[in-house]
Amino acid sequence: MTLLTILLQAATAAPADSVVKAAQQEAAASVEKISLFHLLQEGGVLMIPLLLCSLILVYVFVERLLAIRKASAIDKSFMIRIREQLETKNIARAMDICRSVNTPISRVIEKGVSRIGKPLDYIEKSMENTGKLEVYQQEKNLSILSTISGIAPILGFLGTIAGMIILFFNVQHQGFSLETIAGGIYTKMVTSATGLIIGLLAYLGYAYLNAQINKNVNRMEAASVEFLDIIQDTNH
Repeated sequence: MTLLTILLQAATAAPADSVVKAAQQEAAASVEKISLFHLLQEGGVLMIPLLLCSLILVYVFVERLLAIRKASAIDKSFMIRIREQLETKNIARAMDICRSVNTPISRVIEKGVSRIGKPLDYIEKSMENTGKLEVYQQEKNLSILSTISGIAPILGFLGTIAGMIILFFNVQHQGFSLETIAGGIYTKMVTSATGLIIGLLAYLGYAYLNAQINKNVNRMEAASVEFLDIIQDTNH
């Protein structure tokens, strides 16, 4: 092999290598352009209700979380002060303490204090009814999270199905293209992924808030039992 032949082979190989490198760089650049925002845009019209679901999810979760945390505030000396007032038969002062604390537990105890002198079963029933109202106030709007956890995945799948229908319609009338098929499928699957994520977050938020409410219910029940014990002790 002569020197001239070697030089000619190197000259022809160099453009081929540069073409391959250029193609690789272009492919890498196209991959880098794929962003989360771009994918969300490709999801289609049904991304709008999914966006609304996500905004409602965040608002309801934060609003309920703050309300439940406020309701779970505990004054450790509350029941001690109530016991002191009831031992001295100072019903009015016990009522004032309940109103000043102003928590679900204090409102349940206030109902019990206001019924002192009546049969124990009547007092217990009155406190139980008040407790149910307090729990209802804490559970308000939680059904929205439950609804979103069910409807968001459905919207996501609906968006994917609609996208696939449009995709195969275009294939039928415009011809088959592997790039078109692949691109259409992965962009339309965005709605399914988004719907599942929103649904999962809504379900987790619903479960977490329910767990916090159950803790508050247990605290109210414990305070009610302690209050009934105080009444029995002071009546003897």
